[in-house]
Amino acid sequence: MLFPRVAVTTLAIAVASVSLQAQAREITFGHVGGPDSLFSDSANHFAELVNERLPEPYEVVVFGSSQLGTDSELLQRMRLGTVDLALPSTIMSSVADEFGLFELPYLIQDREHMKRVEEEVVWPTLAPLAEQNGYRILAVWENGFRHITNNRRAINTPEDLRGIKLRVPQGVWRVRMFEEYGAEPSPMSLSEVFMALQTGVMDGQENPLAQIAGQRFQEVQDYLSLTGHVYTPAYLTAGRRFNNLPDEIQEIIIEAAKETQAFVYEHAAQLDEDLIDVIRQANTEVNEVDTSVFIEASGTIYEAFANEVSGSQELIDRVLELGSDS
Repeated sequence: MLFPRVAVTTLAIAVASVSLQAQAREITFGHVGGPDSLFSDSANHFAELVNERLPEPYEVVVFGSSQLGTDSELLQRMRLGTVDLALPSTIMSSVADEFGLFELPYLIQDREHMKRVEEEVVWPTLAPLAEQNGYRILAVWENGFRHITNNRRAINTPEDLRGIKLRVPQGVWRVRMFEEYGAEPSPMSLSEVFMALQTGVMDGQENPLAQIAGQRFQEVQDYLSLTGHVYTPAYLTAGRRFNNLPDEIQEIIIEAAKETQAFVYEHAAQLDEDLIDVIRQANTEVNEVDTSVFIEASGTIYEAFANEVSGSQELIDRVLELGSDS
């Protein structure tokens, strides 16, 4: 009777071992974007590209819609080694203050400008700061140009924001900016926003069109104002467990991540054109905005950032120098 018990025990250990090996070779990628968002399309394109190249049994598996946690939870889990990859955006300013650069209004002109900023600022300056804090940026993708939706009124000037309860992402400078404009901003996880808008806990929110439509915010918002107030990159970022992968596997993933950027930019530009009609079809009123009045109201934000974040004036100056108007 002893032999079968030993055999069963041995078999159970072997099965558990195989299961653990398979789990260890599954490269988990979490993000907060909904099924039809730019984040989702970008992550799925990357996964398809990289999985064609990865040898068995390695595979990138994508978990969207905050399945593996909010942005802050994903950052923590990458540090702990329970998630391999994530796609943080604004929240990177909580990793290093200097990432708040991309929370400054109207700093980035267009995607060509961002490409130059990536080469001259992100890789030499910001990426090493992330690595010092336990995160390795593999590629720079996009969240996009942000616009304001709300249920109170069309936003044409900063004064129109006064008294509006506005959801913003986890980023101190986004809060400061909208406070300066006169709104009542509150940080909140993306997964909680739809319900907050639907129930009136929040009057509005600000996001790129791809996130607005991907989260179906137009179903619970009366106005979309095309402010384009901030351009936010998204960073394909790896945590501590990534460094334990064989070098050749890391190289395949990094190469595919950087190649994906071209798809991201092209797809994002197309979404910017297509999604206006999608949002209008939900009976959301859309208005263009004279951004000069917002730019004029933004000087104090730049001054505060330069004064409070060491070395940031040099970063601001360098980004502005790289603009097409310089």
